[in-house]
Amino acid sequence: MRQLIVDNFSFQYPIGAVQALREVGFEVQAGEFLVLCGPSGCGKTTLLRALHPVLAPAGERQGRILWNGAPVETLDRRAAAEQIGFVMQDPESGIVTDKVWHELAFGLENLGLPTAEIRLRVAEIAQYFGIDGWFDRHTATLSGGQKQLLNLASATALRPQLLLLDEPTAQMDPIAATEFLATLSRINRELGVTVILSEHRLEEAIVYADRVLVLEAGALTLDAPPAQLGAAYGRLDPFVQAAMPTPVRVFAQLPGATETPLTAREGATALERLLPQPLKRKHIDRPALPETSPAATLKNVSFRYEKDGADVLRSFDFNLPAGRITALLGGNGAGKSTLLHLLAGLRKPTGGRLRMQAKTALLPQNAALLFTQNTVREELQAASDAAVDAVIRQLELEPLLERHPYDLSGGEQQRAALAKLLLHEPDLLLLDEPTKGMDCAFKLRFAALLAQLKAAGKTVLMVSHDAEFCAAHADHCALLFDGGIACMQPTADFFCNNYFYTTAAHRMSRRLFENCVTDKDVIALCQQNL
Repeated sequence: MRQLIVDNFSFQYPIGAVQALREVGFEVQAGEFLVLCGPSGCGKTTLLRALHPVLAPAGERQGRILWNGAPVETLDRRAAAEQIGFVMQDPESGIVTDKVWHELAFGLENLGLPTAEIRLRVAEIAQYFGIDGWFDRHTATLSGGQKQLLNLASATALRPQLLLLDEPTAQMDPIAATEFLATLSRINRELGVTVILSEHRLEEAIVYADRVLVLEAGALTLDAPPAQLGAAYGRLDPFVQAAMPTPVRVFAQLPGATETPLTAREGATALERLLPQPLKRKHIDRPALPETSPAATLKNVSFRYEKDGADVLRSFDFNLPAGRITALLGGNGAGKSTLLHLLAGLRKPTGGRLRMQAKTALLPQNAALLFTQNTVREELQAASDAAVDAVIRQLELEPLLERHPYDLSGGEQQRAALAKLLLHEPDLLLLDEPTKGMDCAFKLRFAALLAQLKAAGKTVLMVSHDAEFCAAHADHCALLFDGGIACMQPTADFFCNNYFYTTAAHRMSRRLFENCVTDKDVIALCQQNL
C-alpha cells in the first residue's frame, strides 16, 4: 500500500536565494525502510521536516506531499503526533521531562489517554526497548546513547505508522549506534512501522535498508535498492561515493571485481574469492612517528561532578603529544568530554596534577553554545578582515555568512564554530565530536585543515566516535574506559589490536591482511596481489 507520495516537491526558505529542495519525487510503501543520504546542506533535514506537518519549515512550497492519500498539511496536530514520529540529531532536543518514566508517558498524557492505558503502554515499551533497568533515573544522568534510545522509545510509544529520524546516531559510540540501528530495524520488521532514516553512518544502516535515496543540492539523484549501489557508483558525485560503505568503495575500485558486497562479512568472503592464494604481500609498511614533548600532562588526576558522587576520572595519567593529532575514543558517558573540559580550564581536577603548555580552544559537542550573534558574519567580526577572509575560505562559509547560526545544519554549525575558534589562534585545539553531522565531502576538507594545523605545529585532541575518520587522519588513538586510558597507540596498531573499536576495512580484510585499517590500505594490498 502506498503510504507516502512526494510528488514533484520543491521548497525555498524565505531568506534563501536558491531552492532547498528541487522537484523531489518518490513513493513509500507501508513498512519500508529507507535510508536518506547526501552532503551536508543538501536538503535532508528540510525534506524530513516537510514530511511532518507540525515540524514543516516556513517557506514557499511547490508540488505535493500525500500522506495516506491526503495532503500531509491537512493532518491535524493530534493525528500527526500519533501517526508520524520524529527523532532529531541532538538527543537533548527531544528530552522534555526529568525522569525516564515521565518521558515515556509525556506524549501519551498530552493525547489525553486514560491512566490505565498510559501505564500499560509505558510498561510494554520500557520492556521492549530494554530500558526498564533505568526506568526511574533522571534523564539528565543518561548518556547520549541512552537519551537517543529514550527518544526513539517515546516516539514509538505513540504507535506511529511512520518514523522519521534525522541522523540519530551522530553522537553515539560505534557499539551504541549499532544497537540503536538494530532496535530501529526490529521496530520496522516486527511492528511494521515505516522508517525514513537520514544517516551519514552508512556502514551499519545500509544493511537494514530496502532502498537508498541520495540527495544532492536539493535534487534526488538516486533511488535504488542497496544491491544496486555498485552499478550506480560511477554515476555518483565523488563526495557521495565517499559516503558509501567501505565494501562498496573497495570493490568499485578493484580490477576484475564483479561483486558489490555491502557488509564487512560479505566483503571478507568476496575478497577471499577474488584474491589468489597464497598472497604475495600481506602487510603495509608504516614509518614510526618520532617522539615529541607533551603539550599537556595529567598525573594521577581525578574528577567528580558532585562531592559525594562517583569519580568520572580517577588515577588518570595522560601525556598528550605536541604537534600531533590524537583521537580519544570510548563509550558514551566514559568521561571523554569531561577530560576536554579539564584541559580547557572549564573544570578543575578534584585530585592530582594537570600541567598545560599551550593556549587552548574548545569546540564543544553542541557547537551552538559558542554563538551569540544574529549572523555567521557577525560571529567572526572580532578578528582582522584578512584573518576572517582566510578562515571563511578555509571552512567554505561564504554561502552561510548572512544566515543565523541556529538556522544552520549540524555540520554547518560545526564549521562556523570552528572558524570562530581558529581566529583566536590556539596552540592546542580540543574538538568534541568535530565530524558530527559533517558529510564525507567536508570531512575530507576538514582532514586537510587538521593536516595544515599539524604542519603549523598545532596540537589537536579530538574526541570522536567516527572510527573511519580517526583511522585515516589521527596519529595516535586512545581508548578511555573505567576512568582511565585503557590503551594509547599509533593509529594503525590501535585499530588492528581492537575487535569492536575498529574499522569496516579491518573487519573485512583481517583474515587476509595484517594491518589494513582504511579502504585505501585494502585497495593498495589487493592491487599488489591481483
